Amino acid sequence: MTIHTAQAIPHTRVPGRTRASAVHFLFSAILAATCAALVYLLWYPAPLGSMSGVSDLFVLMLGVDVVLGPLVTLVVFNTRKPRAELARDLVVVVLVQLGALGYGMWTVFAGRPAHGVFEYDRIRVVHANEIPQEFMDRVPPGIDALPRTGPTLLALRPFKDNSEQTSAILAALSGVQMSARPELWMDYEKATPDILKAAKPVAALMAAQPAFAPALQQALVDHHRSIDNTVYLPLASRAGFGTALLDAATAKPFALLPLDSF
Repeated sequence: MTIHTAQAIPHTRVPGRTRASAVHFLFSAILAATCAALVYLLWYPAPLGSMSGVSDLFVLMLGVDVVLGPLVTLVVFNTRKPRAELARDLVVVVLVQLGALGYGMWTVFAGRPAHGVFEYDRIRVVHANEIPQEFMDRVPPGIDALPRTGPTLLALRPFKDNSEQTSAILAALSGVQMSARPELWMDYEKATPDILKAAKPVAALMAAQPAFAPALQQALVDHHRSIDNTVYLPLASRAGFGTALLDAATAKPFALLPLDSF
């Protein structure tokens, strides 16, 4: 009788370059998640990411950065290299990756939404790079022209005369929106009566756009609101339109939705 003895299964070691690439990918993914949280929770709260046209570009940038860095490490990592040469190669890879990521993040930051401005019959999102640099000395006292911790609420003051109104209209036709002109800014709260006058009942939007009803009703439930105490204004940004839901008493926005209510 032949007795078969169990043979030990040889231990397969993961190649050093594979481990190095995996570790690089892990840290790249953590860094990418941190950047995404900064962008979407602070600078571009939903739905401003898509309405500002930054989402597709940002996701592509992160994807390329997260994938290419570890792939290059997989190629250059070789334990047969002298330690100093290997360290130099890896440092160069990391520095190039961080440089590309830093440039991309700076571009996203420079174009962040700075303000949501009540513009007579709508709320317009004004981005930091849409405010002409030469107008910065016109910012009213107490207003931060370029906030770094997310968009703030402002309103446009009434025009002083017909000449100022004509000038603002002509500038808007040439590409400088009224909401991007600091000399026209004022505190959002001071415009509350005008905002509520321009706003419309959310029930009217549901009736006019039945397809919007589920999203609107869900927003009301999520924010513990009712149709009776909610009004809305159209929301405009450089890459899309949406809807701002406001408290019917205070005019404060409590939800932004990617629903074109124009």
